[in-house]
Amino acid sequence: MKDFRGTGVAMVTPFKKDKSIDFPALQRLTKHLIQGGVDYLVVQGTTGESATLKHHEKQAVLSAVVESNAGKLPVVWGHGGNNTQGLIDAFETFDLKGVDAVLVASPYYNKPTQPGIIAHYRAYADASPLPLILYNVPGRTSSNMLAETTLAIAEHPNVIAVKEASGNLDQVGAIIKRKPSKFLVLSGDDPLIIPHMALGGDGIISVIANAFPAEFSAISKLCFQGDYNKARQIHYGLIDFIYLLFAEGNPGGIKAACHILGLMENELRLPLVPVSSDLVKKLEKSITGIKASLNV
Repeated sequence: MKDFRGTGVAMVTPFKKDKSIDFPALQRLTKHLIQGGVDYLVVQGTTGESATLKHHEKQAVLSAVVESNAGKLPVVWGHGGNNTQGLIDAFETFDLKGVDAVLVASPYYNKPTQPGIIAHYRAYADASPLPLILYNVPGRTSSNMLAETTLAIAEHPNVIAVKEASGNLDQVGAIIKRKPSKFLVLSGDDPLIIPHMALGGDGIISVIANAFPAEFSAISKLCFQGDYNKARQIHYGLIDFIYLLFAEGNPGGIKAACHILGLMENELRLPLVPVSSDLVKKLEKSITGIKASLNV
């Protein structure tokens, strides 16, 4: 089984001005991340605008990343939803060659109870041909997976990790304290990477790493080494930029940043729109400052 400790990247999906997928930009981004030293790639999570991709586009994006990656890094595929049986049935319609795990967000909109969330994940894990990484993101699903819920699901042999984005460090600590030894607890919040790992976490699935993969992945590596002083220096060099990225929502901020860095066009699909020109100016200034202070 592949190792998902360290820094994974929730990859954006580049679009052209006509809103079609920009495959050369996707290849460029994949190369940028590999060269930046990240530990694994996450394709078609929320940051990848998976909700607006058709089935054949999802397959095309996944296959393109797998091909560009050429086995260098583990690949995680985002495949969440609020129709349990529909997700299970979809396994038969995707080619998952080169994929190492599945990132599965807790069901949204339906607002299931905690027993419903447990039943959903257990059914999915029973059917999945790949190991599961749970994804708790209450800000998008309108329901929080309690620590007890995550721990109950973690007992399933096909469940290997959780991306914990509740922002609740008490909850993170409760999971880490009682989790099975091989179960990983990954942060889903870029600003909380250091406190999360100080509690014993195993890394992060990051948004900012699309823009600064080497700098951000260095933070998790330094935390593993116990060098929190140096990790904090990098963190504080990036923190204002992180807050700007999410000021008008994700992935609008990171798409604008990647455009400023010359990686892709600043294009999103409706209902998402590009961030304001005022925020773009602030991002440009922040990126210039990061390059100067961190010698990028």
